[in-house]
Amino acid sequence: MKYNQKQFKIIQVAEKLFAERGFSGTSIRDISQEAEVNVSMISYYFGSKEKLIEALFAVRSEEFRTILDDLLMNGELCPVQKVNLMIDWIIDRLINNHCFHNIVLREQLATDGRTPIISDLLDVIKSNNLSAMEKIIREGQQRGDFVENVDILMLSTALFGTINQAVSTLPFYRKINGLQNLSQPDLENNLKQKLSIHLKKLFHHTLVQELNPCLDG
Repeated sequence: MKYNQKQFKIIQVAEKLFAERGFSGTSIRDISQEAEVNVSMISYYFGSKEKLIEALFAVRSEEFRTILDDLLMNGELCPVQKVNLMIDWIIDRLINNHCFHNIVLREQLATDGRTPIISDLLDVIKSNNLSAMEKIIREGQQRGDFVENVDILMLSTALFGTINQAVSTLPFYRKINGLQNLSQPDLENNLKQKLSIHLKKLFHHTLVQELNPCLDG
């Protein structure tokens, strides 16, 4: 679904407040005040808070799916290059989009009961992410570039889990690496580079056949 400028602003404000206060701790009135729109306008556009967070997940999921679909359709890239680009894009997505990352992390770490609507939406987005990654890996296997025996679910878990852990412990990363003088953007870029190198090595050693002619990229 395509959203107009006002709808997208409401979705962005809701994302920010859900990240800061949690889904249950944010009301439609809170969102309307922050977005400077009437409560009736939010109800007209989305109907309910549940429908609003569904719209948010749809937007973020569509962004991911579009990128991976473009990678799959790109006939100029070999599977190794597609995997490397996928890794870099996921790193950028999770580090740059703090609000959505916090919503997901808050839900996954909830100890007092999860929010059913968010848990269901997370299951859908995880399934879509896994399916898209599987298509790229299957392409490499069909070409003979990747080994056959690959646990794609565990590989996906390693990818997202590593990034999520790194983002969640960024202050510790700054401290342990003596990066106190770096600005926040420079610190995040430093982390992106480290994650990119590490995760590409992990995927390479897990996926790539020996003597693969397409090892760089």
